[in-house]
Amino acid sequence: MAIVESLTRRLRNSDRSFSGLPFWEQVKRSAAPALAGYLVVRLIGVGILWIWASAENQSLLGLLGNKYDSVWYLQIINDGYDDGESAHSNMAFFPLYPMLARVLAAITPLGSMGAALVLSWAAGLAAAWGLYVLGKHLHDRRTGIFLAVLWGAVPHAVVESMAYTETLFTALAVWALYAVLAKRWLMAGLLCLVAGLSRPTATALIAVVGLAALVAIFRKPSDWRPWVALVVAPVGWVGYLAWVGYRMGRFDGWFYIEDEGWNTGWDGGGYTLNFATKVLTEESPLDFYVVTLIMLLALALFAHSVIQRQPWPLLLYSAVLLVTTIGGYEMYNAKARFLLVAVPLLLPVATALARTRTAGAIVTMSTLTLISAYFGGYLLLVWGWSP
Repeated sequence: MAIVESLTRRLRNSDRSFSGLPFWEQVKRSAAPALAGYLVVRLIGVGILWIWASAENQSLLGLLGNKYDSVWYLQIINDGYDDGESAHSNMAFFPLYPMLARVLAAITPLGSMGAALVLSWAAGLAAAWGLYVLGKHLHDRRTGIFLAVLWGAVPHAVVESMAYTETLFTALAVWALYAVLAKRWLMAGLLCLVAGLSRPTATALIAVVGLAALVAIFRKPSDWRPWVALVVAPVGWVGYLAWVGYRMGRFDGWFYIEDEGWNTGWDGGGYTLNFATKVLTEESPLDFYVVTLIMLLALALFAHSVIQRQPWPLLLYSAVLLVTTIGGYEMYNAKARFLLVAVPLLLPVATALARTRTAGAIVTMSTLTLISAYFGGYLLLVWGWSP
């Protein structure tokens, strides 16, 4: 009852703060500008991709919903997981996204691909909403709006419009990070549990929620909520790995699939450093240059985040993602995509744009949107590997 009464009071206060205002003023004071801005930049990107794809006699839906990793997700949606007889197993892919898409496909006429794409787009809007809330919580509304829109205009943002898991994980992660900062422990623990079923990179979120809960417990041991968050945060991630281990008949089943079947793992960064050195000293495809630049920019933005004195949960989340991405071997072409979920790294840029005059900010965002749109087309129509 106390929880219901608290929510009721918040809703009443929210209603009073907006009551008497004209409709469009209410819209401007909500998350609507952030969501609209995010949607506009993504529609521009997809629109340019559609024009380019039509000129190449290729299907837009096929490019977004049935290419690269999307093929594996559609296979899981339609047929479930394989028996693990081959190390190149689809159990490498975590279950939340394909299972949600399977349910959506079962209760709607969308079909597997349509359900997967609708889920990605809906999760993208949920992530943009969370980014707005996070930016507003840390700085102001203008920062929140730019943070949401900026995420939709990064070079690999086309993935946010594909049948991939990046939008779903980002939505869960950013709301969980906000919950940690707002000390809403039950919300943080539950979102972290669910995020652990969506991507292996949930380890970064588990570290944040777990450590933040421990700090809260140390400060106030009598509060039972951080204890719950601490216990439930890793359940999704650990549970899926345990299930794969059971199916494979070995406790390290998922890691075995990654290593033997997909030739991926962690070597501390030696592979990445050697590959980046070759890219910078030899002629290479455009994608490799962009990936290298994004990793360098990510490191620079992390340094700016430290200087900006971001809350330590955001710094820890970004740091773990940087370590796991740069420290992993193989899949060099996908490293920039792996960093797509490291949204706190965009905060220094968002705060700078928020302080810029509106005309200058519009020019900057328009330029970034067009660059992102072109590169999205390049990734799906020119580049021959996974984005």
